Amino acid sequence: MKINCEFVERILCGFIREELGKSGFGRGILGLSGGLDSSVCAALAARALGPENVLGLILPYKDYVPQDIADAEDLTRRLGIRVRTINIAPMVDPYFAAEPTSDRKLLGNKMARERMSILYDQSARDKSLILGTSNKTELLVGYGTIHGDLACAVNPLGDLYKTQVRQMAVHLDIPAAIRSKAPTAGLWPGQTDEEEIGITYEELDAILFELVDRRRRVEETIGSGHDREKVERILRLIRGSEFKRRMPPIAKVSGRTIGQDFLYPYDWDK
Repeated sequence: MKINCEFVERILCGFIREELGKSGFGRGILGLSGGLDSSVCAALAARALGPENVLGLILPYKDYVPQDIADAEDLTRRLGIRVRTINIAPMVDPYFAAEPTSDRKLLGNKMARERMSILYDQSARDKSLILGTSNKTELLVGYGTIHGDLACAVNPLGDLYKTQVRQMAVHLDIPAAIRSKAPTAGLWPGQTDEEEIGITYEELDAILFELVDRRRRVEETIGSGHDREKVERILRLIRGSEFKRRMPPIAKVSGRTIGQDFLYPYDWDK
């Protein structure tokens, strides 16, 4: 799944400029976690829009994972983009003081949605649109929070597998400290994506590529050398997370229903 990074860069930078321009925007905003995906997205946005037109928000919870904060700050200096740091603890802690839970996923989802709530508020203040940082791997298996990290106005990385984002990171000269760290959503201390998903990104991407891009059936994918249990589990994840990849269905009661009969693009001839 090797990609021509220079070619992909041209496509994605053009995509960012065109999609923001369609809505009358020249600025982009995104959350910076200190991880690979947001770093690659920020680098692309800086090249597409100019560093002065990109705002990176660093949104830590208390002082968890201080290295990620330092890496995100270092990236903003390298790229020359604008940056703000807002700690989400004062927004999150009062809620869980009133609604306590020991479920780490509930805690993580609330943090992800709080970060996105802040991003949307800041996007309105900055007159910018939110750039999504979810990659194709995460989108296909549903590894993301609805109205949290999955929310955005445009997503430059959504058709790149995680391993392809890594290739882009090398091409865009993302610091080695960011490229080499274990991928994490920052949901709790020590949390890593691969441990939570239960498979390495290299193997996950290889199976997804067979099932999705090559349209191979389960038996064909297993026949190409992949473990049956893993293939079947990944297929269940794809099917079970479809609701995260589509707009909420609307009940049809009229002749022109949004998403069914009314399908004009927003730049149709008025």
